[in-house]
Amino acid sequence: MKDFPSCFGENGVQVADSSSSSASKTAQNLVACVYQCRIRGRSCLITVTWSKNLMGQGLSVGIDDSSNQCICKVDIKPWAFSKRRGCKSLEAYCCKIDVYWDLSSVKFGSGPEPLEGFYVGVVVDRQMVLLLGDLRREAFKKTNAMPSSSNAVLVTKKEHVFGKKLYGTKAVFCDNGKVHDLVIECDTTSVSDPCLIIRIDSKTVMQVKRLRWKFRGNHTILVDGFAVEVFWDVHNWLFSTSVTDAVFMFKTCPSAEKLWTSQPLSEANRLQWSFSERFSETKLQGLGFSLILYAWKNV
Repeated sequence: MKDFPSCFGENGVQVADSSSSSASKTAQNLVACVYQCRIRGRSCLITVTWSKNLMGQGLSVGIDDSSNQCICKVDIKPWAFSKRRGCKSLEAYCCKIDVYWDLSSVKFGSGPEPLEGFYVGVVVDRQMVLLLGDLRREAFKKTNAMPSSSNAVLVTKKEHVFGKKLYGTKAVFCDNGKVHDLVIECDTTSVSDPCLIIRIDSKTVMQVKRLRWKFRGNHTILVDGFAVEVFWDVHNWLFSTSVTDAVFMFKTCPSAEKLWTSQPLSEANRLQWSFSERFSETKLQGLGFSLILYAWKNV
């Protein structure tokens, strides 16, 4: 397996998020999906966040404006404190936006995302701008909406994963593509010279040795015939005195590295990750898909 050059000095790019630098006690079990949609001919982003805590499952749906700032949001509290089906109206883009949900028969796995038995729909001018879930017929019947002329596109998925040595999730890197098992392996506690291994469907696609010198970097792999740029930042795992997370990004974009290096660096050379806020509408066109994993070590 090819080893990677060390390219991290003072000016090395750090993969980070303002929410990822806090202590483990604030880590949330959540998955946030950002969809590019069209409302009255205008491109916008809709963020759907599924969360899980001791009180139960939660859901929020946020609508961004043209500057990619969240202008309105529906928060559905854990089931014990809210109805499992309903509708709420929002105002944005000078129009009424209706968010419908039915989670009365939803089934969950071990994570915060539902598996089946639900729908979440966003309706504008009687058009279904965004529809999630397997109960599509029930959704169209309830909302009395028509399918939108343009399909919503998933552009970013952010997920918190937990483990001691192995961190796994499911990943789809293209429309109607195969669901892959993605596993990140890294033991930073029981070995003196840790290495980073990434496997897709049990096959090793990337390995980084001498990780203490190469704690940040990027490398291109091939998945389903597509080039996928992998970025990693495990500095916190190796050098932080508190229990914090490492961050990984998998980007299906031919010019991923150019997009990466073109982003302005904030203090301490940190690249803050908040895709629904950072990327403008023009940058989103042709951006591809990004999977961002925040990997938290269980203690």
